[in-house]
Amino acid sequence: MDQDNQIQLFENKKIRSAWDESQREWYFSIVDIINALVSPTSPRRYWSDLKRKLKKEGANQLYENIVQLKLPSEDGKNYKTDVANTSQILRIIQSIPSPKAEPFKQWLAQVGTERIDETIDPELAIDRALATYLQKGYSREWINQRLQAIQVRKELTDEWQNRGVKQGTEYAILTNEITHAWSGMTARQYKNLKGLKKENLRDNMNTTELVLNMLAETSTTDISKEEQPNTFEESRHIARRGGHVAGIARKALESETGKPVITSMNAIDFAKLISGVAKKEDSKKE
Repeated sequence: MDQDNQIQLFENKKIRSAWDESQREWYFSIVDIINALVSPTSPRRYWSDLKRKLKKEGANQLYENIVQLKLPSEDGKNYKTDVANTSQILRIIQSIPSPKAEPFKQWLAQVGTERIDETIDPELAIDRALATYLQKGYSREWINQRLQAIQVRKELTDEWQNRGVKQGTEYAILTNEITHAWSGMTARQYKNLKGLKKENLRDNMNTTELVLNMLAETSTTDISKEEQPNTFEESRHIARRGGHVAGIARKALESETGKPVITSMNAIDFAKLISGVAKKEDSKKE
C-alpha cells in the first residue's frame, strides 16, 4: 500500500488515517473512531469487545478483512493499528450506539470526496490549506511563504522517493540532517526552543526561518538531482550539504543584522502579534 498518513478532525477529535493511492480510498484508525463516537475509558478494550460482538452478528468477512497499518502514536513513533476503509467503518458504526453516528457518516463522505477532488485538481488542496491557515490567524504574507514551502518539500520528498529513500524513519533522519546543518540544532532542539511538542515545526517558523528552510531543502533537491545518489548514506551526506548552503546564508544575515535568525516565537506569538497590529489599525481609523 502506498500510504499517505494524515490526521483528520471530527468534532475536534483526531482521527488517524492513511490514503491508499492505488485503491484511491481512505483507511481510518478504528480505535480513534470509537473514541470520537463514544469516548470510552479504553477505546482499545471497547474495540476488542466490539470485535467479539461483530463475530456473533455474523460479520466474519468484515472481521477477517481488517488490516493493520503503521500510524503515528502519542509518543511520536509509528505502531501497527487496526484500520478499516469507508465501507467497513460504516458497518462497524452500525454496532456502536451513539447519537454521533449520522454526523460521522456525513463526515466520512466529505473527507472521501475532498481527497478525490484534490487528486483531480491539486489547487483545491492549496485552497483548503489557505483557508485553514487564515482561520488560525496567520498573515497572508506568511501563508504565501508556507504554501511555497509545502511545494519545495514535496519536490524534495519526490526526489528522495526516486532515490529509494524510505518514508518514515529515513525521511525523518534526512530532514534532521538538513535542519541541523542550517540551523545548528536538531529538529527536537528546534522544537524545544519554540516550546513545541507534536506541533509542525514549519507552522511555527517566522518568514525568515521558512525562507532559509526552503533554501536548505531546495538546495538538497538540486544537489541530489545532479549527483543521483544510490544509497541512503549518500543521500544523507547530500542532505548535510544542502542544509549547509542555507547555514551559510543564515550566518551571513545574522552578521549583517546583529540579530539571531532563529527565535523562540511560535504560531501563538505570531497570532498575538498580528492581532495587536490589527487593533492598532482599527484604533487609528476610529
